[in-house]
Amino acid sequence: MNNSEFPFLYLSQLLYTSSRLMIQQVQVTLNELGLTYLQFLVLSILWEEDGLKVHELGTKLSLDSGTLTPLLKKLEAQNLLKRKRGEEDERTVSIHLTYPGKSLQSKTLAALVLLEEEMSSSLGKPTEKLIPQLEVFLEKLKPSKK
Repeated sequence: MNNSEFPFLYLSQLLYTSSRLMIQQVQVTLNELGLTYLQFLVLSILWEEDGLKVHELGTKLSLDSGTLTPLLKKLEAQNLLKRKRGEEDERTVSIHLTYPGKSLQSKTLAALVLLEEEMSSSLGKPTEKLIPQLEVFLEKLKPSKK
């Protein structure tokens, strides 16, 4: 396949490979904490905004409930969060961090600071320039709500 003939497909290949390799780097650190990358993403969102509803969390991660529900059950089994059904509408479920879930934040962030320093040292500053461009790109890729 000619990269200049299919730049969108080539870009998708580059992003996929880059993403996999970056996640592998992060996962090594997360393994020490007993977390998967996806579990970390859920917790990192809840550390910033505890008490989200499941559908709100799914929107933030671009995940459907079929993927999110087993993940939340596992985190609940690890006593890192609790799911609570709505009192007014039992179909809604909100997610709240437990004390162990909140406590894991400082340990996780300390470990990730070291990884961030290591990766910044090896990759350099161009990554900071990529972030705003990728944020715009991601927003354009997300399906529009009608």
